[in-house]
Amino acid sequence: MTLDEVAVGDSCTVSKLGETGEIRRRILDMGITEGAQVKVCKVAPLGDPIELTVRGYQLSLRKSDAASIEVQPA
Repeated sequence: MTLDEVAVGDSCTVSKLGETGEIRRRILDMGITEGAQVKVCKVAPLGDPIELTVRGYQLSLRKSDAASIEVQPA
């Protein structure tokens, strides 16, 4: 399952990052690392971006970036 498939209000654990290079570094810098707990809080009306809670703070992530993050249900 990927992060863009998680329903609003559900939590999950990051199991693998699929991106490489600059995008991977940006995702890691935001605190989305393997083993991190992530909760999907909101999705914009048109489906992009997705608002997440990670490590106690909220951030928005593009749906295309979320599609490269593999997760396990929490």
